[in-house]
Amino acid sequence: MVRDLRALALGLVAWASALAASGGWVPLTLAALVAGALVARRRRATGRSWAGLAVALLVTGAVTCSTVLGSEAVAAGPVHDLAAANAPVTAVLVLSSDPVPSAGRFARQAWARAEVREVRSRHRRVHVRAPVLALLPLPVAGLVRGTRVRVAGSLRPSDRREQAGVLVVRGEITVLGGPGLLERAAGRVRAGVREGVSGQPTAARALVPALVDGEDGDLPDEVVADFRTSGMTHLLAVSGTNLTLIVGCLLLVARWVGVRARALVVVGLLGVVGFVLLAGPEPSVLRAAAMGSIALLGLSSGGRERGLRALGIGVVVLLLLDPGLARSAGFALSAIATGGILLLAPGWRDALRRWLPRWAAEAISVPLAAQLVCTPVVAAISGQVSLVAVAANLVAGPLVAPATVLGLAGGLVAVVAPAPGRVVAAPAGWCASGLVAVASHAAALPVPSIGWTPDLLSLVVLVAACGGIGCVLPWVLGRRRVSLLVVGVLTLAVLKPLPTPGWPPAGWVLVACSIGQGDGLVLRTGARSGLVVDAGPDPRAMDQCLSRLEIEEVPVVFLTHFHADHVDGLAGVLEGRRVGAVLTSPLADPAGGARAVARLAAQHRIGVRAVLVGESATVGQVQWQVLAPASATFSDSESPPNDASVVLLADVRGVRILLMGDQERPSQAALRRTYPDLHADVLKVAHHGSSKQDVRLIGSLGARLALISDGVDNDYGHPAPSTLDLLSDAGLQVHRTDREGDLAVVVGDGGRLSVVSRGGAVGRP
Repeated sequence: MVRDLRALALGLVAWASALAASGGWVPLTLAALVAGALVARRRRATGRSWAGLAVALLVTGAVTCSTVLGSEAVAAGPVHDLAAANAPVTAVLVLSSDPVPSAGRFARQAWARAEVREVRSRHRRVHVRAPVLALLPLPVAGLVRGTRVRVAGSLRPSDRREQAGVLVVRGEITVLGGPGLLERAAGRVRAGVREGVSGQPTAARALVPALVDGEDGDLPDEVVADFRTSGMTHLLAVSGTNLTLIVGCLLLVARWVGVRARALVVVGLLGVVGFVLLAGPEPSVLRAAAMGSIALLGLSSGGRERGLRALGIGVVVLLLLDPGLARSAGFALSAIATGGILLLAPGWRDALRRWLPRWAAEAISVPLAAQLVCTPVVAAISGQVSLVAVAANLVAGPLVAPATVLGLAGGLVAVVAPAPGRVVAAPAGWCASGLVAVASHAAALPVPSIGWTPDLLSLVVLVAACGGIGCVLPWVLGRRRVSLLVVGVLTLAVLKPLPTPGWPPAGWVLVACSIGQGDGLVLRTGARSGLVVDAGPDPRAMDQCLSRLEIEEVPVVFLTHFHADHVDGLAGVLEGRRVGAVLTSPLADPAGGARAVARLAAQHRIGVRAVLVGESATVGQVQWQVLAPASATFSDSESPPNDASVVLLADVRGVRILLMGDQERPSQAALRRTYPDLHADVLKVAHHGSSKQDVRLIGSLGARLALISDGVDNDYGHPAPSTLDLLSDAGLQVHRTDREGDLAVVVGDGGRLSVVSRGGAVGRP
C-alpha cells in the first residue's frame, strides 16, 4: 500500500531549509526550489503538483526567514558584542533552568541557562532579551528556574550559536523576584519527586528525577557512561517517552473514571501542558512534548497515517518556533526514532507475529526500529555503535513505566505529605535500581559496542549498512530459525571479544586513550608494559584501552592532579595488572580526589608519593623527567589544582614528548620562563585544548604533532577554536580523541612520525 508521505516530505524540506540557512547556504536552498519549479514546468505538472511546490516554497521561505532572523537576533545584539569584547557587565537575568553544579571537576561554580533582560556596561544601559549560559558561584541554594536576579561579572564569547555569550558571574547574586505561580507549583512537584526517592540508593535517587522531568545533573558519571554504552542514554533526558508514559497513564485513569470522547482530548492536552510546565518550557522539552504527542497519536486506532502526517507538520512547527533545533542531536534522534517506529515497526511486528505472540512482537519491533534508524546519528555523536542496545532496552522496558509514573505520583503525594510520598515512590526507586543494574551489566559485557569513526565516509557506509539491514529484516524476522541464528551470532559477538585488526600498530610509542572528557595516556616501555599518565574519568574505559594495548605491567602511574577526569579511572589501571608506584601532584586538591587515590592504592598495596621537580628515571624504552610544578601555588591562578599539574618530558625511542596536565596560562608561562630552550616533537595539549594557552610556549616548542584528549560533545566546548587555530598556525598537525578515538604516535622507518587512530571516540551526548 502506497502511503501518503507528503507531510513527512514537507517536514524534511523544512529541516533542510533550516540547516542550509543556519550554515549560510540560503542561495543553495533558493537554487534548489528554482530547479524544482523548472522541472515541474518542463514536465507540465498538474495543478496539485504546483500547489505542493507552492507550499514547499512557502515553508522553506518561512523557516529560512525564521532561522536568519533568529541568528541575527542573537549574533548582532549588544550582548553578543559585549561578549566578543570580554566586557565586564552588570546584568538582570531570568534563569531558564535550575542551576546545575559543575560535574566531575573542582566544583566552585554551577551553570544555568538564562535570558538577559537588562545589561549595563560602563555608562551604557540596554534592555534586551538574549539567551546566555550563566556560570554562577556556589552555593546556589534557593535559585530555581524563573528566578529574576541581578549579577555582576564578565561576558565571554560562546561556542554555541543559540547563545549570545557566556556570563561568568562574580560576587554576590541579588534576587529581584521569584518564579511565577505556575513555575513555583512545578518546582514544588520537582522537589517532591526528589523527596519521594530520598531514601533510595544514590544512583536510583538521581535516576528517578531524570526519568520524570529530565533532571539528570546528579547522576554519577559512571552511570551515565554505562547508559551510553548500553544504548539507554535516551532515558536520561527529556524525551517523547516521558510524555507518552505520563500522559498515557493519565488517559488510562481518565477512561477508568468514565471520561470519554472530546473530554479525553482535553485531558490529554492538559497532561501535555502539565508535562511542559514540570520539565520547563525549553526547546528540548517542547520537542519532546511534540514527539510524544505524535507517538500517542500513532498508537491510536488508524493512527499510523495520522502519526506520519503529524510528524511532518510537527517538524515544520517546531522549526518555525525554534530553528536552532535543526542542529540539535536530540531533535534529530526524536524525529528519526518517531518516524522509524511509525514506518518500520508495524511491518516488522507483523513479520514476527508469524511465530511470536503480538505483545512480544511489539516489544521487539518498536525498540529495534528506533535503534536501527538512530544508529548513524548515535555513531556521529558518540563514535560507537552499541551491540547490546536492543537487548538492553528490551530488558529495561518493563521497568521504565513504573519508575516514571510512580516517581511522579510519589512526588505529587510528597508535596502534601513526605512520608506517604516516599512509600508511593519506593517501587519507582526499586525499578530505577533495576535500570542501573541493566545498564551496568550490559556495559560490562566483553564487547558491548564497537568504535565507529564519525567522519563523513564512515557515516555514509553506516547509513548504507542500516538501510540494507532494514530491507532484509522483514524476511529475517518472519522466519524463526533464521532469527534465532542471527540472535545467536550477535550474542556470541558480544560475549566473545575479537582482536582489533592492526591494533596496537607496530612501532607505537604513545597512545592517547579515548576515555571521554579526560586524560589517559600510555608511554610504551616494552612488550606488554607501559607508563600511564592520568587515568581518565571511567575505570572501565581505561581498563579497556590498556587491554587493547596488551598492557600487563605498569611500572609507574603519574596523576597530574586530582580532578575526577584524571583520577577516577585509576581502578581500571590497577585491577589485574602489576603496578609499581603512583606519583602525583604535590597539591592534594581537591582533597576528596586525593583521599580516593590514597585509599585505592592502599587496597592494592601500592606506594603513593608526590613528584619532585627535576627528578628523572629510565624505565625500559622511556626516559622521563618532571618539569613542573616548581610551586604548588600560583597567586593569579583561577584553578590552583590545574596550575599545580605535573608536567612530564619523555623520550621514547628518540621521540621527545611533552605531556601537559591541565595547566592554565600562569603555569604555562612559568614553564616557558623556567625552560627557555624547551623543545619537543609531540605535544599533549594542556587542559584538553581549552582557550587558556600560552601562545609563546606553543610557538617555541618546535613540535610536529599535537594530541588533544577530550570527549565528544563535552560540556566545556573543548577544544576551543582559538586553540585549534593557534596550533595550526604554529605548524602542528592536530589529532583529537573526540573525533578519532584512541590515538597512537608511531615511529616508522628513518624516525618518521605518524599518528594512527583506532576510532571509537567516547563522550557524553
